[in-house]
Amino acid sequence: MSGGGRLGLYAAGLVVAFAGAYGVAAVAVPDDVVAAWVGNASDARSAAGHDGGDKSAVAVALPGVSLSAYGYALSPVVAPTSVGEAGELSFKITDAQGEPLTAYVNSHEKDLHLIVVRTDGSEYRHVHPTLNEHTGLWSTPWEWAEAGSYRVYADFVPAVEDGPDKVTLTRTIDVAGEIDLAPVTESNTDHVDGYEVMVVGSLTAGSTSELTLSVSRDGEPVTTLEPYLGAFGHLVALRDGDLAYLHVHAEGDEPKAGDTAGPDITFAAEAPTAGRYLLYLDFQVDGRIHTAEFALDATNHGRDEPTEEHSETGSDGH
Repeated sequence: MSGGGRLGLYAAGLVVAFAGAYGVAAVAVPDDVVAAWVGNASDARSAAGHDGGDKSAVAVALPGVSLSAYGYALSPVVAPTSVGEAGELSFKITDAQGEPLTAYVNSHEKDLHLIVVRTDGSEYRHVHPTLNEHTGLWSTPWEWAEAGSYRVYADFVPAVEDGPDKVTLTRTIDVAGEIDLAPVTESNTDHVDGYEVMVVGSLTAGSTSELTLSVSRDGEPVTTLEPYLGAFGHLVALRDGDLAYLHVHAEGDEPKAGDTAGPDITFAAEAPTAGRYLLYLDFQVDGRIHTAEFALDATNHGRDEPTEEHSETGSDGH
């Protein structure tokens, strides 16, 4: 999914967790990620006064679908309101008493990860704003390239005793201007900044699937992938539905400075249900971050899977 690619008319979705891997070694989806989903749902039911039987609380508790969780809240987001207007995007995280949170645990080399994506799945950005430790205000220079409705995610770990392992909060912000949407077909290949990135493998709903993302340039494998945020690849996935969000890095020892890998990065992916998923892979070469985008369909057990030939040759729907 490249510049012109769009997924539906502002369709959004439930996130699927992907565990990044180093080199070609596959890893399983971490148990603590699944436990966090269950724990979040349990906390939501308890907070709402439910002791079981109300499945709606589970959906509400999924990461990245609410502006508040665990007693923390994402303030209104201040940003430019139209395309091409240079400015600043800023917000605060507040605690249960309404006070700005100023102490964070460093997670994946950063205190807070900011993900911004238009609600049709395009215009994806992953940045790391700066914190004013006196006021609790997070800010980063910002300019919108396209109009539309956007989801803004703040992903962080509060530095409090017995606090949650991770909190993901979200708000929607609208940007004025003419909106240009185009449908996108399933695609397991993307071309970005002179690199070709291909996904080999397929998603099966309700089970763990192995996906290998292979990076090449001018027909040659790229073996100089550099560590980025504690891994050789960083993958975010959103499912067509409500844009719930979760990103997970590789387990195991972090790569050391100067280490390189490639061309393959393998992930274990669990798609909870059938449907279309948007994938965003961040990778680093020569100190520069590149983002490849894909759209994969997860099928139910027992349905025909893509043939091996189809997986190897790719299906570029751009």
